Amino acid sequence: MKTLRWEDGALKLIDQTRLPLEFAVVECRTYQEVADAIRVMIVRGAPAIGVAAAFGFALGALQSKARDRGELLAELSGVTETLRQTRPTAVNLFWALQRMNAVAQSADGDLAEMRRAILSEAHEMAREDEERNRCIGAFGAELVRDGDTILTHCNAGALATVDYGTALGVVRAAHEQGKRIHVLVDETRPFLQGARLTAWEMEQAGIPATLITDNMAGHFMSRGRIDVVVVGADRIAANGDVANKIGTYSVAVLARENGIPFYVAAPTSTVDLSLKSGQEIPIEERSESEVLYINGKRIAPEGISAAHPAFDVTPNRYVTAIVTEQGVVRSPYQFVTKGVSE
Repeated sequence: MKTLRWEDGALKLIDQTRLPLEFAVVECRTYQEVADAIRVMIVRGAPAIGVAAAFGFALGALQSKARDRGELLAELSGVTETLRQTRPTAVNLFWALQRMNAVAQSADGDLAEMRRAILSEAHEMAREDEERNRCIGAFGAELVRDGDTILTHCNAGALATVDYGTALGVVRAAHEQGKRIHVLVDETRPFLQGARLTAWEMEQAGIPATLITDNMAGHFMSRGRIDVVVVGADRIAANGDVANKIGTYSVAVLARENGIPFYVAAPTSTVDLSLKSGQEIPIEERSESEVLYINGKRIAPEGISAAHPAFDVTPNRYVTAIVTEQGVVRSPYQFVTKGVSE
């Protein structure tokens, strides 16, 4: 399952706002359309956002009417800023745009050659993402025992990446190895990425899964019904503090209380060396309507307001290990940044 693909000069995205009730594909032919798709969560998940932004950058280059190199680079600066403003927490977005700008700055030849180099880099990033995810899955699967029940939170599967997934890549790899696993899927309020997306992915992959509400996790942990927790990440600070979907911190604290391993699966591109700790990670505040409404129906009294921080930060002391494409890293987490450029 490819969350995004380049076809006929356009970026095609699985519309994740319509799953699981409807499978639809959105076609983006301008960088503004890509930015909108990221902003409204048609495409979501840190790795997928990064690659989508790379193709958005490429669309900006391809559609530019610039007459020389300087004009094109100036226009691409505006494209970059538009894409940067979409989601503040997922660092893969900024990493991808930095990488695309570096290619644009260093590309030799005429404007046509610059455009070819930019689009080629976006394709390379998509290829690398899937390769990284399969490596993450292989390393992470070694942490899963035959017969384990795995708790997930949010969606860090194929839909959050180009393909295969990070946290769910671990689940998929364990399943492919023949391990008899069962997945407890946190629904993940308020956007229901677990109920709508992770549950759908598990069904598509034929992996046994049970949906639970977020506030059931402690109950199942205390009864010995959960063996391991695996989640993704949107940004990891240099000290190993992890920003992930709101509610992750609560799950991590519960896991520690109940002696359950808490693993984070993410590519090294999610590590932000510029931030010393999670206290410096910007937390996106999304619309209160996503809390007050479900499927267009209001669930709270008129006049009541709602808060909606989209992410929280789990301190590194609650993280048993971080699984990257380079291997499994445990505390102290300074060396998780090996091979990651600042």
